[in-house]
Amino acid sequence: MKFGQQLKDSLIRDYYYYYIDYDALKDLLDAGRSEGSWSEEQEEQFVRALEEELEKVFDFQKLRTYSINQRVREMEVKVQEAVRSIDTMSPVSEQTFEDLEIDLEDILSDVHDLAKFTRLNYTGFQKIIKKHDKVTKWILKPIFAARLNAKPFFKDDYDALVVKLSKLYDLVRTRGNPVTGDSAAGGGQQNFVRQTTKYWVHPDNITELKLFILKHLPVLVFNASKEFEKEDSAISSIYFDNNHLDLYKGRLEKSEGAEAIRLRWYGGMSSDVIFVERKTHREDWTGEKSVKARFSCKEKNVNAFLRGEYTVDQLFKKMREDGKKPQKEIEELEQLAREVQYTVLTKKLQPVVRSFYNRTAFQLPGDARVRISLDTELTMVREDNFDGKKRAGNNWRRMDIGVDWPFSQLPDSDVERFPYAVLEVKLQTQMGQEPPQWVRDLVASHLVEAVPKFSKFIHGVATLLPNKVDLIPFWLPQMDIDIRKPVTHDFGIERQNQLSSVSTTDEMVSSQSTEMDEEDALERQDDHIHSPNYTSATEDEYEDEEDELTEAIPLLRVNRERHASTTARASHQIISALKGFGSKLRLQAEHLIFEPETRESPAPIMVQRVYRAPPGKKIFVPVRIEPKVYFANERTFLSWLEICIFLSAVAGSLNSFGDARALQASFFFVVTSVIMVIYSLGLYIWRVYAIRNRLAVRYDDRVGTSIVCGAFILSVFINYVIQVF
Repeated sequence: MKFGQQLKDSLIRDYYYYYIDYDALKDLLDAGRSEGSWSEEQEEQFVRALEEELEKVFDFQKLRTYSINQRVREMEVKVQEAVRSIDTMSPVSEQTFEDLEIDLEDILSDVHDLAKFTRLNYTGFQKIIKKHDKVTKWILKPIFAARLNAKPFFKDDYDALVVKLSKLYDLVRTRGNPVTGDSAAGGGQQNFVRQTTKYWVHPDNITELKLFILKHLPVLVFNASKEFEKEDSAISSIYFDNNHLDLYKGRLEKSEGAEAIRLRWYGGMSSDVIFVERKTHREDWTGEKSVKARFSCKEKNVNAFLRGEYTVDQLFKKMREDGKKPQKEIEELEQLAREVQYTVLTKKLQPVVRSFYNRTAFQLPGDARVRISLDTELTMVREDNFDGKKRAGNNWRRMDIGVDWPFSQLPDSDVERFPYAVLEVKLQTQMGQEPPQWVRDLVASHLVEAVPKFSKFIHGVATLLPNKVDLIPFWLPQMDIDIRKPVTHDFGIERQNQLSSVSTTDEMVSSQSTEMDEEDALERQDDHIHSPNYTSATEDEYEDEEDELTEAIPLLRVNRERHASTTARASHQIISALKGFGSKLRLQAEHLIFEPETRESPAPIMVQRVYRAPPGKKIFVPVRIEPKVYFANERTFLSWLEICIFLSAVAGSLNSFGDARALQASFFFVVTSVIMVIYSLGLYIWRVYAIRNRLAVRYDDRVGTSIVCGAFILSVFINYVIQVF
């Protein structure tokens, strides 16, 4: 869709006159192009008009931000007064809380509209500048970037506002009694199911997603007495690996016992406590759970610990002296520290990739039944010295960056700025219990795109070290696909009894339109979401203890379209079979042996994309292999042998007790039996090879069974002919 039309269709009624006048600016460019040349006077006129539009947008955004903050402060006073009155002789009525909830809904809508207004205008300025430079050949982008930074209407961060609104919404929703939850809720039961699913979130949908979630779950704040600061949500991790990237390969292939070792800290670089973590993958068939264990270490002792100079006894000496933790727990931590130190030294692990992001966590305190985290501004940074560059020197982390995203001081080859936010939904429900309806609506909405098994460590290594990896994750070739979807109606943040947008056209233009603006086509050619290396909240209580273990694909398993299509095909086959068994016998046989032919169906047309790996790379698709797969293959082989033994027995009986004709007939049964033994043995060996190598191939036998059955029928028929004639 052309951006001009998109802008018209997305206008918010109350903000109508404050948007960038994209069409007017575009007309100025078209007028200059029609004259054949672009003069200095036309350039001055265009820049002047652009400055006026920027001033208009900036002033309005600043005014609306002040207005929203003022309303939030007023709501804080009203909510506190209502809460305090509960314990008095004249508490406020239920209607008062309902009115407060409506007012908060209205503020949420204002924040959503302002965020949408900001992103749309920022996109408009970027597109019109790119169009200007392309059409006029006068380069304005670097100069206007400075003007944008002088009036940064697009840089407002709504995280602090989201935290405040979350507190107010929780107080109003619970009528002054915030739910603290039970620390054993769900976890103390014997029969519960953990589901962890990861999603990508487009930047256009981040604010709306946060506002939607906080209506159901409060933002998890560990220090409510402290004023929220941007640095509080920062999480940084240093992942370790060796020169052969053994840990990367193990985590990518999900090998049994595959480990990931990282050092993590919360907040800025001044944090003195570093957490040493080890994640171990366990296959389901082992009966064990994938675990993440960790212990803390002072930052000043990290280098010595990694070199083996700082012993485990020294590390836990103070903890033993304090006596605040049970002896058994201290012994487990010491064992973990020894194993991590041994692994680092024997496998020659070194810092490879740093991940940085700002996390917003949603959870009832002490309640693990529904936990949601949203990681924004995700960035991976090289920490290795594989190419001879001493990025960290002799230190365990580089010190030329901190939490100053987007790390513009780094060269492009050292940084991978992930284009999306990462949403992680963790559910802990009773066996057979459905997730909450609002969670099911969320993960099925247009706001998220499911990406099972997504890993920051794997993505960072695959994009920053392309010359050292042959296997890449399945999501990497899909990074240049736009994950935005058509808006889900009756979902998200909508102002009650009022349309939030207005279109200046009588006919709505489909979001699936293939018509693109000139700058859109240019972006498709010049801008790549890929890393340049490829061409084609503070406590770990909320962390992912079983992330790679329990991840479901996807959270919702019902596909109504597929179910309807399957039902239609089944009905069609039944009706066709009933119309005439004799005339349809051959077609039915082909249907059973070979792939079914495509039939007309009322199901919608589905577009299937084929993703190809970059040259010299292979896409690794996770394939779960359990011991029961090997057992199933053996049982199938034994079933074939059982039939072969039966045929051999028939042949032996004919040979031993029959006449000359029976002896001739037994020959065909022997031949059939030998063919089946050779075929089944070859099939068994091929399946074992495919299973061991985790090949994503078809393991069912569609042709061989029919051929062998035909040979058996032929043997019986020949035996009958010999006996009769």
